[in-house]
Amino acid sequence: MPAAWLAAAALLVAATAIAPSAVAQPVSGLYIAGAAGATLLQAESLRISGLPPGFSIPDYNNSGAGLVVMGSAGWGLGNGLRFEIEGQYLDHPLNGPSNVGSLHSGGTQNGYGLFANALYDFNVGLPFMYPYAGVGIGSEWTQLRNLTATGRGTALSANGTSNNFGYQGIVGLAFPISALPGLSVTAEYRLVGVLDPQQSVPVTTVSNGVTEQGKLRVGNEFDHEFLLGVRYAFATPPAPAPVAAPMPAPAAARTYLVFFDWDRYDLTERARQVSAQAASGAQQTERTRIEVNGFTDRSGTPAYNQALSVRRAKAVAAELVHDGVPQSAISVQGFGENNPLVPTADGVREAQNRRVEIILK
Repeated sequence: MPAAWLAAAALLVAATAIAPSAVAQPVSGLYIAGAAGATLLQAESLRISGLPPGFSIPDYNNSGAGLVVMGSAGWGLGNGLRFEIEGQYLDHPLNGPSNVGSLHSGGTQNGYGLFANALYDFNVGLPFMYPYAGVGIGSEWTQLRNLTATGRGTALSANGTSNNFGYQGIVGLAFPISALPGLSVTAEYRLVGVLDPQQSVPVTTVSNGVTEQGKLRVGNEFDHEFLLGVRYAFATPPAPAPVAAPMPAPAAARTYLVFFDWDRYDLTERARQVSAQAASGAQQTERTRIEVNGFTDRSGTPAYNQALSVRRAKAVAAELVHDGVPQSAISVQGFGENNPLVPTADGVREAQNRRVEIILK
């Protein structure tokens, strides 16, 4: 058995053994494929039998390059393994010298194959390329058409068809087309073999003016096929649409409290420290809006407390500007004795209500 076919078989066995843990191309469900290319018929032996004693025609070899086309339909299991039925057609022109004397030949050898294949797709970490390998068995119908050979005073002609067991090894590469989900371009090599006796067909031989009927037997046939094709998997989902990055959540507002003595709006040392912390926080987090809101306790008239709350807010805003905060980023408001931290009766002095809130947004 040819070494290339053995290598392909070993590759498939190894792939099947690792299938549960391998990450394979997700060919799942029905697919179809087609390909075309060149085929090279390896030199094969043509033997003539059934002639009377003394009627000697030399055996000879013949080979040729030709065309191959194929189509297949299969089913992928989604884990790399897939199975398919394939039909192929080969056309080889036969011409050239024999390895015996000056015998020359011509004609055509056609092949019609039907194969069942098992293949495995490998994920090698390259999303644009998936190697695959497989083996197949089936039947090959081989037809000799107008085979002729002349030379050394001898001529023969043969026409006939026979069917024999065939097998093949397959290695290839698939290149998925991202713009068309399910579609891949393929490039592959196949070695197709047909077992001896490939065929035995009637042959007419003429030697020294005498005509006889005999049989032409063709030995083992090996075809080297080089193919380019396409494959389409029907169940391939479309590529997911790009997901926009979520907008970052707005940073939570940060609040700093500056407290004042009773009926005062000048800043204490502690008040200056809190103002400096707020200015630093605004600069580090690049806050674009800063609210400075002033408040008082309820130990005065509402009108007086409203004016005092504004003076307190302006004093803190000036300190923020001194600490590097742009004036344009600051809004100043006074709320008087409204919104107390600690609810009290009217006229009660409460230290926690005498404050300015610095809110970073």
